[in-house]
Amino acid sequence: MPDATAARRELQAARQRTDSLFSLVHPDALYDRPLPERHRIVFYLGHLEAFDWNVVARRTLGLPAFHPSFDDLFEFGIDPPRGETPRDTPPDWPAIDEVRAYGRQARDRVDTLLDDVPEDVWRTALEHREMHHETFAYMLHRLPHDRKLVPADRTRPVSGATPENPLVEIPEGEALLGRSASEGFGWDNEFAAHAVPVPAFRIQRDKVTNGAYLEFVREGAPPPGFWLNRAGAWHLRTMFGEIPLPPDWPVWVTHQQAAAYARWRALSLPSEAQFHRAAFGAPQGAELDPAPGNCGYSHWDPVPVSDGPLSPHGVRHMIGNGWEWTSTVFAPFKGFAARPYYPGYSANFFDDEHYVLKGASPRTAQCFLRRSFRNWFRPDYPYVFAGFRCVEA
Repeated sequence: MPDATAARRELQAARQRTDSLFSLVHPDALYDRPLPERHRIVFYLGHLEAFDWNVVARRTLGLPAFHPSFDDLFEFGIDPPRGETPRDTPPDWPAIDEVRAYGRQARDRVDTLLDDVPEDVWRTALEHREMHHETFAYMLHRLPHDRKLVPADRTRPVSGATPENPLVEIPEGEALLGRSASEGFGWDNEFAAHAVPVPAFRIQRDKVTNGAYLEFVREGAPPPGFWLNRAGAWHLRTMFGEIPLPPDWPVWVTHQQAAAYARWRALSLPSEAQFHRAAFGAPQGAELDPAPGNCGYSHWDPVPVSDGPLSPHGVRHMIGNGWEWTSTVFAPFKGFAARPYYPGYSANFFDDEHYVLKGASPRTAQCFLRRSFRNWFRPDYPYVFAGFRCVEA
């Protein structure tokens, strides 16, 4: 069983981050739906607490529900098929005071049960909450600026000219993907550890920037969803305002846009194994952890690509400043086994319609910086804080 005191301390810190995020939403906006494909904001207010309660109490310990209808209503998010959007209206949802009261009660009850659950169960609850801090940030980003409040820790953006982005040689070697049971907690799709041979290749030192991608747009490519055209000039939608397009910030795009740009450059997107080699593989064959950059809630938006640390091979800012799309379709590793208390976490997305992302964004929690962690989204999903870099085989 876990150290319940440590578990409560970590969960409490994560809950404070949850409450801080929701405090940025104007009270009148809690029934808004910033992303057409997702639930209204009110759902997420109840979801994080319902998830913790359902996983810890109901599925693990077999305890009865204290509010069955809310346990069910707030249990699962949605990922509707392309072209489909939810049709609910604000009156279909309960009052905000009721949802908050349910959340308080769920937190109190979960805290009394942490002595009785395995560590991987409360770690699941903790990391699930931290994941939603990022995905909720995607929603917050698209919420109109007059529907949210500016936090005190907002930093002012800086920018410069579009930098050069040379290709860096990565020698032949192995990528050690996945995770072994002895390494501690991980999600089901992270197991099991295995080595993948990777031939030599070259990869761009930096993520592709807005300035570089602008050349592609001028050739007729569609602009990224984060860009806005104001009287013929390109601007960027940041978390709390619009600014002139920063040429040296990484461009955030869909997988489809990233792959199209790579083809335009006669290059390709890296595989998951190639990303791993460039990020963690040392020239002598050992694996090293590069210093993380813009991640762990350090900023609300990107920073110039030149601000990031180098990997052992001299590739910059691979952990932070935006997730990075790969060419790898999200699929299980050999030895995959779903968790009984969360069987659909990965398995529901082994559908050949999602791609692996690696790295981290400014709003990615520290716990996801482990090299085995895998993110994934559909190739046309436009809201992820995700960029890319190109490779040449």
